Amino acid sequence: MSSQSVTGTHGRVRRPRALSPLREHLRDTFWFAPTGAMVGIFVVWFLANELDAAIVGALRGAGSYDSISELQSVTNDAQTVVSTVSAAMMTFIGVVFSISLVALQMASGQLSPRVVRIFIRSRITKATFAVFLATFLLSLLVLTSYDSEPDPKLVKSVPVVQSVLTVFMVGLSLLLFVMYVNSTLRMMRVSYVIERVSAEAFQLVARMPVDAGGAGEVGELGPETARVVHEGRAGVMRDVNFARLLRAVRHRPGVILRILPRTGDFVVPGTPVLAVHGGPPPSARALRYTVHVGVERTFHQDLGFGLRQLADIALRALSPAVNDPTTAVQALDRIVQFLAAVANRPLDSLRYPDRGGVVRLVQPLPGWEELVDLGFAEIRGCAVGSPQVSRRMLAGLDDLLLLAPEDRRGPLLRHRELLTAAVERAVPEPADRDFALRPDRQGIG
Repeated sequence: MSSQSVTGTHGRVRRPRALSPLREHLRDTFWFAPTGAMVGIFVVWFLANELDAAIVGALRGAGSYDSISELQSVTNDAQTVVSTVSAAMMTFIGVVFSISLVALQMASGQLSPRVVRIFIRSRITKATFAVFLATFLLSLLVLTSYDSEPDPKLVKSVPVVQSVLTVFMVGLSLLLFVMYVNSTLRMMRVSYVIERVSAEAFQLVARMPVDAGGAGEVGELGPETARVVHEGRAGVMRDVNFARLLRAVRHRPGVILRILPRTGDFVVPGTPVLAVHGGPPPSARALRYTVHVGVERTFHQDLGFGLRQLADIALRALSPAVNDPTTAVQALDRIVQFLAAVANRPLDSLRYPDRGGVVRLVQPLPGWEELVDLGFAEIRGCAVGSPQVSRRMLAGLDDLLLLAPEDRRGPLLRHRELLTAAVERAVPEPADRDFALRPDRQGIG
């Protein structure tokens, strides 16, 4: 196979972090935070239990048995609170879980199944469940520390610190519950979900290079010497561990790795995922755990996933079952904003240099035309019957024509012409046709 040149403009790229994919994978799970909280609260309880035993030992050594009796009186009153918390906390957790299920069902049905991941990645949701489960576990552990021995000379431990800690966790649980309900109500609003999707998409754009030139430019990758195939399970390529790939070629001068599928592509076993240029490929051990495959796309390295979700929300809103063009206009607002953010940025490929500034890794990105088609093609097909959407799309295309460089205006002009022609065919009345083809940033208002 002939060598391939790298398209796009090189920019300074932030050094990849080795733990970045792992961190993103953990954020996409719901078990890690609650499990970590329960392990942590067990350690805290153990330390509090030792502290309580030390306090009783110090008082007994000083002969302050009256003080021990007072502590026993306080903890006996607190035992009622701890017992009540232990019995009621699981019911409280069930209520919170029910609220989450309702919110997930509404978001999946009205917006898009792909926005469910926003709820899963919500920090306040995970923190609420983690603190609730930790409080429940702590109350059970504290109940085991109460000593039924009434004689202060014989008692071994009085759970004063543990009781105070339990009361503190109950207060923290109530505070998080209020914050959780507020956050869930916000996530059930269409505008907030669209804003969250857009925010995650812009975080990825912010990590892209901005300036042109710099060290490590390369015109030709050199001859392709080998290809590395995917040997794991079939699924969507979620992300690539760039730091590990750069380490794999660190001691191989002249070797450049080129990622073949884009992030978000579906790969099956045997699919080539890496092309090696300029030398022999790294060992299989060095390339292990560099390509991660899952059941769904993520925002971590997928430039087009934000547009995909926004387009899905707009299409669902324009369906006859929902018929909500205002939501489609809100999604178009963010689509135009996203395309404006990348209009002057290098696309097509992203190159990662080593510590010496030499390009050693090439990652494919969607091109400008692909992103424009992803943002407008499907919505344009459904916008003909909705003047509110057609007016907003025309205004968005006009704004992008002003912002995009000359060589990127072709796809925008094509979509504008296709939308105009479709409306002219579908709307027979000249007055209605002129109204539907009048650009308006609010649609109709």
